[in-house]
Amino acid sequence: MSVSSASDIQEVTDVSAYARRLAASACGASPALASAPGDERDRALASAASQIAAASDAIAEANAADLEAGRAAGLADATLDRLALDEKRIEKLAGAVRDVAAQPDPVGTVLEGRVLANGIRLERVRVPLGTVMVVYESRPNVTADAAALCIKSGNSAILRGGREAFHTNRALAACMAAGLADAGLPEEAVRFVETTDRAAVTELLRMEQHIDLVIPRGGASLIEAVAEQARIPVIKHYAGNCHVYVDADCDDAMAEAICLNAKTQRYGVCNAAETLLFHRSAAERGLLARVAGALAERGVTVRADAGARAHYPAAEPASESDWSEEFLGPVVAIGVCEDLDAAIDHVNRYGSHHTDAIVTEGVTAAERFLNEIDAANVFLNCSTRFSDGGQYGLGAEIGISTDKLHARGPMGAADLTTYKWIARGSGQIRE
Repeated sequence: MSVSSASDIQEVTDVSAYARRLAASACGASPALASAPGDERDRALASAASQIAAASDAIAEANAADLEAGRAAGLADATLDRLALDEKRIEKLAGAVRDVAAQPDPVGTVLEGRVLANGIRLERVRVPLGTVMVVYESRPNVTADAAALCIKSGNSAILRGGREAFHTNRALAACMAAGLADAGLPEEAVRFVETTDRAAVTELLRMEQHIDLVIPRGGASLIEAVAEQARIPVIKHYAGNCHVYVDADCDDAMAEAICLNAKTQRYGVCNAAETLLFHRSAAERGLLARVAGALAERGVTVRADAGARAHYPAAEPASESDWSEEFLGPVVAIGVCEDLDAAIDHVNRYGSHHTDAIVTEGVTAAERFLNEIDAANVFLNCSTRFSDGGQYGLGAEIGISTDKLHARGPMGAADLTTYKWIARGSGQIRE
C-alpha cells in the first residue's frame, strides 16, 4: 500500500453526481451484506483485521503525513493526539475489529415471540438498518470501528472522515473493503468519501432514498450542521462535558484517585471529566485542595468558583461558560455544592448527558444520583473513563449517543439494527 500526498485528494467537478454514485453503490451492496450468513460477515472482519495488521507500516506512513500536515496547520495538541496512530494503536485497531467478529451475531435475534389466539406465530426480529453514513473528525479509529460494526450488523457503510486524517482514513477503509472482497462479499459495502469538499456531505445528507441513518462524530458545530442539513434520521454524539461529584460521605483516597483518573488518564476523549464538584464538607476537610493541587502538579489548569477558591486560592476564577465546556485538554472546572440537590441540579443544567459519576459511601445519595441524573451513563464510585464500548464488552463502538431515541450510550453492533415483525400463519383471515 503506497502513501499518497495531499495533492491526490480527489477533486470532484460534479459533487452531486459523485455523491449519488457513492450512495447508490453502498445502498446496492446492502442487500447482499444483510442476507449474508453471520459467519461470512465474521470472515470478512477477520480478513480486514489481518489486512490492517499487514499494512501497519503503510498506515503509519499515511498517518505521519497527516500529522505533519496537521502540525503545519496549527492543530491543537489534543487534536493531534486523537489523530495519531503508532504501532500499538494500529495493533489495537486490528484487535478491535477481531473483537467485533467474535461477538454474537445480532442479525436475526428474536426479541420476542408468541402465538396469537388465532394460531398465528408472531416474532419481533433484529434486522439491519440498511446503509449507515458516519461523518467524523480526527479519530482514525472511527474508520475501522464504524466499518466493522456496520459489517457485523449487516449494514453498508459510507465513511466521511475529516480532512486532517484523510490519508490515514483512506488506508484503513481500503483494508476494510479488502476484507469484504476476501470473504466474497461486495467491497462496495464500505465506501470512503474520497473528496474533502464539504458539499459532498451536504449532498449525501439529502439522499434518504439510499441512506438510512447518519451518525456524526465530532464537535458540536459538526453535529449541529449535520442535524440541520439531514433529511435522514440522525443519532447525535454531543459533547462530553462529564462530571464527578464528590459527596460528603466518601472515601477520600478513592475520591482523589477517581478524580485524577477521570481528568488526566487521557485528555482528548469524550469521557474525560471536565468538571469536579465537591460537597461543602468534603471541601472543608481539605479534599478539594488535595485534588486541585495534584491536578496542578500534573499540568492541569484549575478554574474554580468562589467556594472552591476559598479552599484552593491558586485557581483561576471560573467563568459561566466554563461549566458547559468540553475542554478536551488539561483544564478543569471545580465547584463547591452545598448539598446533593445542588450537585444534581448543576449536573443536569450544565452537563451534556454523556457520563457523570458520584463518589459516595451513602446509599441514599448514591441511589438519588443514579436515578435523577439525566445522562446516558451514570456511575457510582468509578471513573468516567469507563464509558466506552470496549469497557462495556461491546468491543468497538460507533459512538456514544447522547440522544434518547433508538440508542443511548455506547453503540455496538446491535444498536445498528432495527426490527421487523414476522407472522407465520396457516391460512388465517381476519373477519
